[in-house]
Amino acid sequence: MRRAGAIFLLVAGLLLAAWFPPQETVAPAAVVQPSSSSNVAAGSSGLRGAAASRQTEVRALWVVRHTLASPQSIDRLIKEALENGYTDLIVQVRGRGDAYYRSTYEPRAGILGGQPPDFDPLDRVIKAAHPVGLRVHAWINLFLVADLVSLPASPRHLVNRHPEWLMVPRGMAEEQPQLPPQSPNFAEQLLAFSRRNREDLEGLFAAPAHPGLREWVVRLALELVRRYEVDGLHLDYVRYPNPAYDFSRASLDQFREEMEARLPEEDREFLESESLVDPLFYPDNFPSQYGAFQRRQVDLLVERLHKEVKRVRPDLLLSAAVFADPQQASRFRFQDWPNWARRGWLDVLCPMAYTPETERFQALLEGVRKVAADRPVWVGIGAYRQGVEQAREKIAVARAAGVEGFVLFSYDSSVAITSHNPSGDYLEQLRPLLLPIRSVAGIPARQSTRPVAPTGSAVSSR
Repeated sequence: MRRAGAIFLLVAGLLLAAWFPPQETVAPAAVVQPSSSSNVAAGSSGLRGAAASRQTEVRALWVVRHTLASPQSIDRLIKEALENGYTDLIVQVRGRGDAYYRSTYEPRAGILGGQPPDFDPLDRVIKAAHPVGLRVHAWINLFLVADLVSLPASPRHLVNRHPEWLMVPRGMAEEQPQLPPQSPNFAEQLLAFSRRNREDLEGLFAAPAHPGLREWVVRLALELVRRYEVDGLHLDYVRYPNPAYDFSRASLDQFREEMEARLPEEDREFLESESLVDPLFYPDNFPSQYGAFQRRQVDLLVERLHKEVKRVRPDLLLSAAVFADPQQASRFRFQDWPNWARRGWLDVLCPMAYTPETERFQALLEGVRKVAADRPVWVGIGAYRQGVEQAREKIAVARAAGVEGFVLFSYDSSVAITSHNPSGDYLEQLRPLLLPIRSVAGIPARQSTRPVAPTGSAVSSR
């Protein structure tokens, strides 16, 4: 009883101390304006170039990686986007810890196995898109690194090279607290556990609390923006899958060290002994502090990406797909994107307002505008889960709200025959709303120099 009382008093004291943290004032980072002498991609431009003679509404397409599987499907993508009035292509070049471009670090995507070794999907998209005035953004999934079907085959894959970088769910940390990541069957057991608990879980995630993972992601981003004439870098899965993650050793150890640093030595020794018996002792007794710790790990990577990418390519647009409800994003995904907006770490916000309900869409958009600071908004419309008429309503709402553009998710579903797209002509049906290009606040369009008219096939899946 005496011991339990001591723990209670100590925890209560720490909670009171955490309730009144020291005040910290951070000035928003300055938005770097584009320089006419420092753009890798000829014709690319920043958000507010004063010399821009033509301002256009951004109409973008999220292009899932499967469309990059062949030259024919890429050619069809360019043709469809051009003919139907789109300005930007956000192409997924890192889907599950693999590469749809020439990467020094990560394995070539398995779906490209049937193509010639010199086939570079991202390079082909850029070379076809830029001459006809389409901008290209390289879309990378940050923390989602594998699906739940099977473990990656390549020994070069992050899951096989660095299993210690993977997020661990709470349940597995409770059931197998002594299982080290270096164990031969660690990844297999993590996959098996994830399969049994796959609600609201897309696959295996990497842990931002691990410094090695953060360095890896920055390295990948710099490789892309240095090698390719992309107009933007687009971040996705910049979040945890759900509150049951992450209880990996990297996260638990760092959080324990942070908490112990706040304590007198005698209390530190006592709590350290408790954590040896129960590895989840600290997150269980300090849940709000642990949530703040999780959010901070994501913040650290976004801030670092902004700093490093802008150092190399100050003209590049850095954007991110974020959950449209900022409170839900922060509380349940540890994705504090309003903080990123305030600090100027992103050039563009792409809230995923995928709801088919127009009133809900409008409410989400209004909420985004309130916390977006001065960041431009390209609102995401979920074409995969609603008919064309509903999508038309969303575009009208977005324009009435005065946002800078919209992004359709996804191109792939818009050319596939589905219950929401029975004729496979989603883009064609939306075309009257998009042509001719409307002159509104946005970013300058590329100058088109030639038409493209190849055809091909496309696949739609997440």
